[in-house]
Amino acid sequence: MNERSAGLVTQATKDSSPTPDTPESPETDRAAQRGIQSIEVGGQLLRALVHHGRPMALKDLAREADMTAAKAHPYMVSFGRLGLIEQDRASGHYLLGPLALQLGLISLQQADPVHIATPLIGTLAQQTGHTVALAVWGARGATIVRTAESPSPVHVNMRHGTVFSLTNTASGRIFAAYLDADAVRQLLEEERQRQKQRKGAAEPAPPAGMPPVQPLPSWSDFEQQLKEVREHGISRSDGEVIQGVSAMAAPVFDHTGAIVLAVTAIGPAGIFDTAWDGEISRALRACAGTVSQRLGASAAGPSELRKP
Repeated sequence: MNERSAGLVTQATKDSSPTPDTPESPETDRAAQRGIQSIEVGGQLLRALVHHGRPMALKDLAREADMTAAKAHPYMVSFGRLGLIEQDRASGHYLLGPLALQLGLISLQQADPVHIATPLIGTLAQQTGHTVALAVWGARGATIVRTAESPSPVHVNMRHGTVFSLTNTASGRIFAAYLDADAVRQLLEEERQRQKQRKGAAEPAPPAGMPPVQPLPSWSDFEQQLKEVREHGISRSDGEVIQGVSAMAAPVFDHTGAIVLAVTAIGPAGIFDTAWDGEISRALRACAGTVSQRLGASAAGPSELRKP
């Protein structure tokens, strides 16, 4: 199955009935529940340690948590007894303890990018007004595994299992930009060989609305495209697969800095903003950033996985 044969269909629905309400998020549920205020107050000290990522003096921790050192100290004593923090004997500074490390490792083991991102794409589709999909990197390339349809009566449908082209789709290029360069180059050459084989056979004309098959770019030209993707942190496509259809894709990274997911929005070109810093781009990057953060990715961005 490929994106030309299976994936993208523009629909105009006549049903004017309202879109069903999306279920409440876990954050909404938590906000409505009672909590223990002292735990939440003390938790600000742990947040400060995590945010700074280095051992901190009590006075600095207290200032970050907006409390006095005298108020912060009993919390740190209790956290120390639990193993959430420990104190350096030489400097007196506090750092995260063995229980915090164990919790972090278990959390990373349990984190499922698709499971984390799925509840977010319905909201993203409502926010942008366009269909949103999640794609993972499979044996044949970027492959759709989840979708959330646009609330607009005119939208683009994407099917589960659709495989995106490496070179002429936003999802394909976002993966190519952050995967190992040697592996991507090999994939490009394999795609080039398949295209040559198709040219040797009697290939039928593309269906109505489909642009003619374009020659694949050279590696140097493709690398320039990927450099642009990395500079902006997002990929875009305008009418490359279906005339009049545009798309943008943002990357999700795990705690090692490796790309594990693409969040892709797609819609009619006439109402789809493909500006690098437009509303859709900002919404996609915010969503992908939230998922990356929950997977333990660094706030500074992915590690440099590609060689120029």
